[in-house]
Amino acid sequence: MFIEGEFLILLLLFLIALLYSSVGHGGASGYLAILSLTIYAEYDSGWLKQHAWTLNLVVAAVAFYHYRKAGFFNLKLTFPFILGSIPFAVIGGYLRVDGFFYDTLLSITLVWAAYKLLQINEVYSATKIEAPGFLYAIPIGGGVGLMSGVIGVGGGIFLSPILLLKKWADPKTAAATAALFIWVNSMAGLVGAGISGQLVIQMDVLFPFILAVLLGGHIGAKYGSENAHQSLIRKLLIIVLIVASLKRISYLMI
Repeated sequence: MFIEGEFLILLLLFLIALLYSSVGHGGASGYLAILSLTIYAEYDSGWLKQHAWTLNLVVAAVAFYHYRKAGFFNLKLTFPFILGSIPFAVIGGYLRVDGFFYDTLLSITLVWAAYKLLQINEVYSATKIEAPGFLYAIPIGGGVGLMSGVIGVGGGIFLSPILLLKKWADPKTAAATAALFIWVNSMAGLVGAGISGQLVIQMDVLFPFILAVLLGGHIGAKYGSENAHQSLIRKLLIIVLIVASLKRISYLMI
């Protein structure tokens, strides 16, 4: 299964940014899924990661702006996760991970993202919210940062479920925390790639992608920071994530 035609690719990137930004995410796992179903699937993992991170920077910044403006940002909750993640995200971006190992990790991540999208309306219930201790949050941030750097995502798909399931934040506070966490991790991953000499950003390819996700991110984050339900797009994205994960693995079985 290949997605053909630039307009269709841009439309799907727009929809992914729309969905993910509505819950404070940058959308890297979705971008990787889409790119894995196009001619860009033939590019190496470094190229895919770096372009997904760059799109993350755009959408996560827009999402953070809207959720912070709406009053949901909690610096005390967010700071220790970011502090723990930065060095490990740089290390993850520095590492050169390719072939079977990368495809396996990416496939697992895409399936995880699909699973968490299915649970998105179920993970929170109105109970007492209490932020974790500083020393407890730092290693969690470090672990998520390392995984984010290796795979090429911002870490929101890992951090948000943890925040909600542990009752450390309500959904919109978790979205604000995830948005800033994703932006920092994505930048750290790019820095790591630059230090290792792997940085290869193609602006001619990236520019129309940025316009598509900027528009989708703005609409999604504005809507999500107020009140959002996105069941149809979520179901379509779940299908794309699963198909893309199977496709990544299938390259190694041919």
